[in-house]
Amino acid sequence: MKAWFNIALRADVVGRSLKVAAIVGTILALINYWDRLVPYSLDFNAWVKIAMTYCVPYCVSSYASVSAIVAQAEK
Repeated sequence: MKAWFNIALRADVVGRSLKVAAIVGTILALINYWDRLVPYSLDFNAWVKIAMTYCVPYCVSSYASVSAIVAQAEK
């Protein structure tokens, strides 16, 4: 498990995951909150949900990257 987290914290994995989270998170936030973003009517709960919208693609991308690196190393 420690090795998995060491790979997940590598600069290349973190950088790739941040890029994916920025793109996918923004698209999802716009899809889900566009009607509330324009009139600026977001409350604290909405901002928390938007932040979580960015966390999900980050985690998915990190998991996929680590899984691919581990699978490549096992060959």
